[in-house]
Amino acid sequence: MTLLARLFALPVRAYRLIFSPWVGHNCRYHPTCSAYALEALEKHGGLKGGWLALRRILRCHPWGGSGVDDVPK
Repeated sequence: MTLLARLFALPVRAYRLIFSPWVGHNCRYHPTCSAYALEALEKHGGLKGGWLALRRILRCHPWGGSGVDDVPK
């Protein structure tokens, strides 16, 4: 993982550690947005992985989709 990807992964890991237990397990996608973000950052690096993670988070709203959404290769 690149340095930029590691920096972007820090808030995601903090969210998973601190806020995720309080929010609950109501994710409409599989894998969850945080797992998707970490996988995208690991596979594609900071810029493209960050962009993919941001797009996924923006799609996660009450009128958005649901189901399986894997990180593209």
